[in-house]
Amino acid sequence: MNVIKHKNQRVAVFIDAQNMYHSARSLFGARLNFKALLQTAVDGRQLIRAFGYVIRTKTGEEKPFIDALLKLGIETREKDLQEFFGGAKKADWDVGLAIDAVRTAEIVDTIVIASGDGDFIPLVEYLKNQGRRVEVMAFGPSASGKLREIADEFVDLGEESGKYIIKR
Repeated sequence: MNVIKHKNQRVAVFIDAQNMYHSARSLFGARLNFKALLQTAVDGRQLIRAFGYVIRTKTGEEKPFIDALLKLGIETREKDLQEFFGGAKKADWDVGLAIDAVRTAEIVDTIVIASGDGDFIPLVEYLKNQGRRVEVMAFGPSASGKLREIADEFVDLGEESGKYIIKR
């Protein structure tokens, strides 16, 4: 069922920054244009809140990126990179994003998730069962097929790479 977008729809955007960054880098060798992503996500509707989930490193190299997100009006959620004995690293915001989406769903009509991570399938199912429209934005080749299928709308950022990709 395709619901028509209208200017009175209240929208919240949840950006899995690590997923989007690594997808753009591996598929295009470039960076994602977060401003264009946010504009497409809102699409003339009422933006209530936008969140970007980022990982902090010991070097602080992500600081300019975080500042750029804040300048766009994207609230950042930050978590330290976990480093384990033996060199393994973990950077995962899935649960935090899901909790924020469930909490925010009470005050919006539409949830936009910018991630192709199949771990969000139960979240999308839950939000839809709560009567929310759920849109997913990701790069098609790196997005979960099931996630694409269950979303009310899937925006493949790779189809308009000139709009969403910033070449180095």
